[in-house]
Amino acid sequence: MKTLTALCLLLAVAMTSFAQIANDNSFSAQIDSKEFKTQPRRIKIGPYWWVTANANKPDKSLRIWLGSFDNKDIVEPGEYLIVDADNPDTPENWKKAQATKNYKGIAVVKYVEETREPRMEYHVGKSLNNNETISVKKGADGFLEASFSCNLAGSYWKEKATATVFGGVGRLVSKMEDKAVTKASGYDSNIDPEGNGYKKQGKTDTIAVTNGTFKLKMN
Repeated sequence: MKTLTALCLLLAVAMTSFAQIANDNSFSAQIDSKEFKTQPRRIKIGPYWWVTANANKPDKSLRIWLGSFDNKDIVEPGEYLIVDADNPDTPENWKKAQATKNYKGIAVVKYVEETREPRMEYHVGKSLNNNETISVKKGADGFLEASFSCNLAGSYWKEKATATVFGGVGRLVSKMEDKAVTKASGYDSNIDPEGNGYKKQGKTDTIAVTNGTFKLKMN
């Protein structure tokens, strides 16, 4: 009973500590023919800036990285070649993107969806070298606009039994706090299963992302 009370109190604190950040951004796509609409944001992960579109019930995150040839933190209008999300920054990918002079850089797309609560199992999709593109333009109002469709390599992840057992109540509380942060703030919090106590399953598939569009304020 004490454990349940503590969990509820921590969840309440997390929910009230993060106010939803309103914005005029928009994101829309069909994920395996299901509508996904939300307000995207721009976040920095390591040295790179990503566009991240998040939703909850279930928790979902679609991230897009747009990389320029000169590594500057500026997204130029034009076409970006979508490449392998696991190995994006390779000489081969940059050479292919530069060869035709049709591209402004390369792009990565990654999708994560919670398939069993609370964050016990996930469905993950990653972009590949399929000659797909993201089209980018800038409006006079300071918004970055983009459109894309792509097929992602799908995989399934399940929480390891050892992580569940040894993590105990502390791990459960942490996951509930992360879910609360994701819901309240609009930023995904520890939603990626890789390297976080989860095991990749043998099942694979393809996740189709179609009619993807987003509008994001850059300044």
